[in-house]
Amino acid sequence: MTGAARREVLAVPADEDEDGADLAAAEARAVDPGAAPGDEGEDEAGLRPKRLEEFVGQPDLVEHLGIVLQAARRRRQAVDHLLFAGPPGLGKTSLAGIVAAEMGVGLRITSGPVLARSGDLAALLTDLQAGDVLFIDEIHRLHRSVEEILYPAMEDAKIDILIGKGPTAKSIRLDLPRFTLVGATTRTGLVAGPLRDRFGFVGRLDLYSPEDLETIVMRSARILGVDVEPEGARRIAARSRGTPRIANRLLRRVRDFAEVRGNGRITAAAAAEGLDLFGIDELGLDKVDRAILDALCRRFSGQPVGLTTLAQCVGEETDTIEDAYEPYLLRQGLIQRTPRGRAPTARAWAHLGASPPAGQPPDAALF
Repeated sequence: MTGAARREVLAVPADEDEDGADLAAAEARAVDPGAAPGDEGEDEAGLRPKRLEEFVGQPDLVEHLGIVLQAARRRRQAVDHLLFAGPPGLGKTSLAGIVAAEMGVGLRITSGPVLARSGDLAALLTDLQAGDVLFIDEIHRLHRSVEEILYPAMEDAKIDILIGKGPTAKSIRLDLPRFTLVGATTRTGLVAGPLRDRFGFVGRLDLYSPEDLETIVMRSARILGVDVEPEGARRIAARSRGTPRIANRLLRRVRDFAEVRGNGRITAAAAAEGLDLFGIDELGLDKVDRAILDALCRRFSGQPVGLTTLAQCVGEETDTIEDAYEPYLLRQGLIQRTPRGRAPTARAWAHLGASPPAGQPPDAALF
């Protein structure tokens, strides 16, 4: 397989021009758990742990994965296929790189949406070496025809290729080297059952504790050469929504603030002032998060509000509200979903420093 063909399979399509990437970077939220494009994406890659002992947090998953890897090394076999599930920004891509590094094999990275044709996946599979790790991000977004190519490849290390069309078409079965497929998904329920059953190990990543995030911030600061005090790292960790990717992004923003408005050292005061300047409050909420709470509490006086109405009030699409903003507000107990719409909780009123209308219980049953 030529280098150009390999790049065509692995890379993002060229028709996604630089202007679109620049626009996406400009509009990215500081607390968006998704990967950032451009230079920040390169910085993020440099902060990833390279070995399992460097991975912070997720103790149960790390212990189980360590046993799987050690057993495979002792048998001198490829690791069983692995599926990592959880919200974005928690370290699924990092774990794929760690698996390859611990086994001393190559790593190929692609994503479900990129593999638009079965031939794309076939080209990747036939180019693998024995023991290599193939990482497919957002594996739940694989096209069904592409997904079916994986079934015999995962089970029997074979791939069926159809040559020709019509009555003269014939199927050829090719042998593949034993490899490890590592899949990552943010939507476990959307992974097809036959595909999910073929993974030998399924690991779930949960949100990180503030203590683990503080350790991650301190480690990232050492790598980036940032002078940060423990209390400053603690302030950043507390506003990072339990997500390492957000913690690293906020660290870079506070670093910029400390260099421009201070002496370059991230103290507790500098971290708090910098995060406030960038619109990140004590709970990790940004401007739009607070606008949602303000609309529910003040504009509609705590009454249930439909999703479409709420989206129009804050100037966002309904899908954006439901996918990007609502999950964290629900996890924090700031809003509740009722049959009549979204409604604020007592914690939302308290966070805004407001009180519910007289005679209305803040967490009344709105069913």
